Amino acid sequence: MLTITLKPGKEKSLLRRHPWIFPTAIEHVEGKPEEKAKSGATAVVRSSSGQFLARAAFSPKSQIRARVWSFNENEAIDHALIKRRIKKALAYRLDSVKDTDAIRLIFGEADGFPGLVVDWYAGKDGHLVCQFQSAGVEAWKTPIVQALIAETGCPNVYERSDASVREREGLPLVTGTLAGNEPQDHTPVTENGVRYAVEIKTGHKTGFYIDQRDNRRIVMAHAAGRDVLNCFCYTGGFSLAALKGGARSVLSIDSSGEALETAKRNMQLNGFDSTKAEWLDADVFKTLRSLREQGKSFDLIVLDPPKFASSPDHVDRAARAYKDINLLGLQLLREGGLLFTYSCSGAISADLFQKIVAGAANDAKVDARILRRLSAGVDHPMSTSFPEGEYLKGLLLQKP
Repeated sequence: MLTITLKPGKEKSLLRRHPWIFPTAIEHVEGKPEEKAKSGATAVVRSSSGQFLARAAFSPKSQIRARVWSFNENEAIDHALIKRRIKKALAYRLDSVKDTDAIRLIFGEADGFPGLVVDWYAGKDGHLVCQFQSAGVEAWKTPIVQALIAETGCPNVYERSDASVREREGLPLVTGTLAGNEPQDHTPVTENGVRYAVEIKTGHKTGFYIDQRDNRRIVMAHAAGRDVLNCFCYTGGFSLAALKGGARSVLSIDSSGEALETAKRNMQLNGFDSTKAEWLDADVFKTLRSLREQGKSFDLIVLDPPKFASSPDHVDRAARAYKDINLLGLQLLREGGLLFTYSCSGAISADLFQKIVAGAANDAKVDARILRRLSAGVDHPMSTSFPEGEYLKGLLLQKP
């Protein structure tokens, strides 16, 4: 087995139970040459004095050189551990997630699977959709799939390991069926009484933004009688929630015509009044400026853009983009109106996001008040020792 010895003083983060180890913290790696070259190999991590710190998955090509499996010296990394953790994750979801058959079953480090995401659509007759984003879970892919099937009773497993983070791990991008049947083009799910057709094979992430479930419910609760603007609407998640909640009108904007076609199908699937919905294939930034010039305004606006900052290097550019859309959104908001604004960029902290939005309000000469802070649903738990897991953050603002 590999042994990773850290430099003096570099054990502090592990003693705080942070699960990532970077190359600059490592003094040396001991083991056979073939073990050192093996992506995903399990290593014992020790301090410079020889103290046991953790068992971790070694990734020789990644800037996150090792990801911790366990801080318990007596806990083996084996099939039994995988089964225990999946069983525990499933029990938590079944107890805490209601009114939907679209569930985030495994959420990476928070569930003890560094770099693994598993979403479960449509119950036992549906599909488990996996993203293996790190070398460690890639090395244990077959046992993980077997345990998922055994614990959920769902025989169909599809892989969507096509995120760019795989390349940073030295892993190829991969998609395809891992077990059972291939998913259909559209897998129907229900959330808060709204039906959605999920495109497992081709949609963003694993086909659907499960993380926004609770926030869609909040929009639904505030939509009655309001004129709604949904920006970066994708397949219409917030738009359909607003229609379900009794919105007077919903204007939805996205630059993907294909996503908008799916959104329209979702609207028809629910039997909503199509005269209340307008779908616009356009650039959001340009369209918001055009709407402002036309003197348009709305009672409820949703700003849920794609990730503007893929790494800390892009934070400044992302901050300018977030400020721009929030300034425009606040200018288009009627008095008493509500703005739901989000960032899914992990490199943008919740504190920084709030400062950006505050700056936008100041530039827009708007007195905005924060009614509540928003985040991902309960099936995206946060580990207290791993703040990087909080990628989605949002604010509900009112223009008094």
